[in-house]
Amino acid sequence: MAVLRRVVIDVLKPHEPTMLAFTERVAEVESIDAVSTSLIELDQEVQNVKITAEGSAIEYDAVEDAVDGLGGTVHSVDQVAFGEYVVDERDTPQDG
Repeated sequence: MAVLRRVVIDVLKPHEPTMLAFTERVAEVESIDAVSTSLIELDQEVQNVKITAEGSAIEYDAVEDAVDGLGGTVHSVDQVAFGEYVVDERDTPQDG
């Protein structure tokens, strides 16, 4: 069975916890080896962030549970990578 190696999710989160604390807590999910969070948009009430998580066999439900437990909401799953390794994206002629 193929395993989930990378997942990129679009998340809406409250200002608290801070992005540092939020990312640290998501990183504590047992199946995650590394995680990064980027701020996409900021308004008075919430932050829209992109979370990229990598691991040798990510348990997506545990990631989503961590986000929910911190007051966040997953808006979309924007990228996934399954298999023995993560394929690096490369430009193709269709990318112009």
